[in-house]
Parts: sequence; C-alpha cells; structure tokens
Amino acid sequence: MPARDLTGYGSAPPHPHWPGAARVAVQFVLNIEEGAESSVLNGDARSESYLHELPGRPSREAERDWSVESMYEYGARAGVWRLLDLFGERSLPLTAFAVGRALELNPQIGQALSAAGHEVAGHGYRWLDYRDVPEDEERRHIRLTIEAIERICGKRPVGWYTGRVSHNTRRLIQEEGGFLYSSDAYNDDLPYWLPGSPPLLVIPYTLVNNDARYLLPDGFASGEDFYRTLRDAFEQLWHEGAQRPKMMSVGLHARISGHPARAIALARFLDYVRGHDGVWICRREDIARHWMAEHPA
Repeated sequence: MPARDLTGYGSAPPHPHWPGAARVAVQFVLNIEEGAESSVLNGDARSESYLHELPGRPSREAERDWSVESMYEYGARAGVWRLLDLFGERSLPLTAFAVGRALELNPQIGQALSAAGHEVAGHGYRWLDYRDVPEDEERRHIRLTIEAIERICGKRPVGWYTGRVSHNTRRLIQEEGGFLYSSDAYNDDLPYWLPGSPPLLVIPYTLVNNDARYLLPDGFASGEDFYRTLRDAFEQLWHEGAQRPKMMSVGLHARISGHPARAIALARFLDYVRGHDGVWICRREDIARHWMAEHPA
C-alpha cells in the first residue's frame, strides 16, 4: 500500500496558468447511476440503501424495494433531462461520471451527453461499494464500463471515478491504461501526479460542494443551503485566485438536483458564476490535458 501524503503542495502550490488567465477553474460533475444500484433485478441479494430520499431505510433482503427503485428512476426519467437543459441553455460543459450499467439501461442519456459535447468518464459498471469485490471481477467491471461508454457515446472514457473504491482500484486503473486521470481522491484543490508506470494524474473530486448532502441527516435542508455553500466556496477561491488560482468541483446527481426545488438553486449558481470574469468552466478532460501541458509528470 502506498504511504499517505499529508504534505502535498504545502504553502507553495504551482500556478496552474488556467486558460484566459482564469482565477478559478469550475468543473461540474453529473453522476449517472440510476438503474445500476443494488437490486434483485441486477442479481443482488438486497435492495439499495444508499443516497435516496429516505436515509436510514434498511435494505430489503431478497426483495425489491419499489419506493427506492422509484426514487432512483426519477433521475433517469426526468431529472437528468432537466439538468442537461440547464447546462444546454447556457452552453456550459460538464463531465458525467457514468456507471456502465446505467447507460446500458438508458442509452439515450449517453447519446445526449455525447451529442452535447460533454465528457463521459467511467464510474464503475455497477453503483455499489467495490471494497469486497474480488480483484478479477473489478477488473472485468472496468473493462465492461469502458466498452459500454465507447459503444453508446462513441468515445472511450479518458477519466475514472469509482467512488466507493477497493484497495485494488487505483492499481487496476493504472494497469488498464488509456486514462488521462483518476478522480478517486478528495485531498486537494489542484491536480497532482502519482508515481507509477505510467504516472497517474489525479483530479480531486468533492463531497462538500456536492448535492449528496441533501440526503444526509446533517446536510442541506433546501436549495438555498446548496446555493450558499457553492457561492461561498466560489467566493473564497475567487479571492485566492488573484494570486494562486485553484479548481472548484461541484458534484450533482440527476435523482437529487434534478428535482425542481433543487434544480433552481443550481441554475442560480450557474448564473452567478457566469456573471464573473476570469472563470474557466470546463470538463475534467480539459483540466487533465491542460495540466499535462503546463505541469507534465
């Protein structure tokens, strides 16, 4: 196991030289997971218990949970289209963390993402915790995800985020090759390189500027909470960016922010950010290619 790095860039982070001399690179992630969650329909032993509107509801063993399935279905049936409209109306790009099985069950989503010019990165083949998944099975899932995205979206994914990783995940991604970056980290406001053969660029993600907090007991109670968190994060990074530009990630889920009362909060933040000069709104692939050019391994 690699040693932890508690130092990072320390007090002297590199200047990213974002395009257009931007003070902040803002990157939106839309997680596509609906249909790939735990369900007896997917051959699982129990129903999904994570990230739905009834936190704390226990799994149902060997039985479908129709209510939870329906909450997930909202994202695929309605929420994703509302969010894609918000970005399309403003001509803004995003990166989708797409679960392979979710795209197979609703290929229209992948096709729409591709047609709009959004990036589609890998997010595992199933929306589950890979901690106890055998290494060979996780390796197979990585390849199934690559194949599904390439088949449905017309382009192989160049980014990866499992989320609930195993101790094998990072090594398997490096061994598979073909990826520009991994986002399975939350430990910095800038990309950084991990040693290896080949070296792996990490573009950290966030669970703070993330709509998953609507579904946590101590999380967001309303869209106003989410908007204020995003606005405050942006303002702090904007202030720092006069001297030391950074990156701001925002995590979204179609079954969460796709609801009307929450989507409008996201729309407000999109317009707030667009009202500032010196902001680079981009895809994670764009950040990776820029960092490789400015700060090669």
